[in-house]
Amino acid sequence: MANLISIIVTTYDRVDALDAVLRSLARQTDRRFEVIVADDGSGPDTAALIEQWKPRIGVTLSHVWHEHHDFRAAEIRNRAIRDSHGDYCVFLDGDCLARPDFVATHRQLAERGWFVTGNRALLTQALTDTVLRRRIEVETWGTANWIAQRFKGGLNRLAPVLRLPLGPLRKLRPLAWEGARSCNLAVWRSDLERVDGFDASFSGWGKEDSDLLVRLLHAGVRRKDGLCATGVLHLWHPNADRSQLAANEQRLAHVIESRRVRAERGISA
Repeated sequence: MANLISIIVTTYDRVDALDAVLRSLARQTDRRFEVIVADDGSGPDTAALIEQWKPRIGVTLSHVWHEHHDFRAAEIRNRAIRDSHGDYCVFLDGDCLARPDFVATHRQLAERGWFVTGNRALLTQALTDTVLRRRIEVETWGTANWIAQRFKGGLNRLAPVLRLPLGPLRKLRPLAWEGARSCNLAVWRSDLERVDGFDASFSGWGKEDSDLLVRLLHAGVRRKDGLCATGVLHLWHPNADRSQLAANEQRLAHVIESRRVRAERGISA
C-alpha cells in the first residue's frame, strides 16, 4: 500500500506527552505520512509546541482545534478527518508513543475491507514521570529493555512490545469490537466516510470509539488484529471523569440493537 497515511493524534493540555509523541513520529522509518493533531481545546502552549515541531518532524504537521467544552474527542477527530489528505487514517492518542516501525507496520497490515486494532502497554506513573522528565526515548528500546521493565513493574504487560508474525491469526475475531480502542486504530478513509466517522453525540468520556467500530461492523468492515505488531507505549495519566459513561453505554447498546451504520452527528455535520 503506497497511499499517504494520515496519523491523527488526539490531545488535550498535555504538552510534555505530546512532545514525546511527536518525537516518536519524527523517527518513523516509513515517511509517507502526515500528522494532524486533533486538539480538544488546549491552551496556547500546545499550539506553540506544534509550531516548534513543524520544521523538525520531517512530514506535514497540522493542527485542528476547537474550544474545550467537556470531553469532545469524537468531534475533534471528525474535524481532523475532514482536514486529512490520506487514504488511510491511523488514530493515536497524544500520550501514546509510537515505535520507529509503527507507520510501516500499519501500512503492511492495511487491507481493504478491514480495520486494524492495535494494542498498548501501560507505563506506570513512576516510569512515565522519569521518561518525561529525562526525555528518555523509550520508543527506541528493544525487547530486552522491556522485559527488564516488566520484572521491575514498569509496565503492565509485554505483548504490545513483542513482534510475532501471526499471519491468518490476525483475522480470528472479524466481528469483535470489544477491547479495541481509538488510541491505536487504523481505518480506511472511505470506510470512515461510509459510516460518517465518529458520533459527536457521545458526550463525555467513554464508548465513542466502540460506537465507531460497531457501526463499521454493521457496514460490513471487519476487524484485523495488530496484536504483537503495532503496540504503542501508553504514558500514565489520571482517570478521566467517567460521570457520563453509563449514558454512553446505553447509547452504544441502542446502536448495537438498531444496527445503525451512520453517525447521528458525524463528519458531515
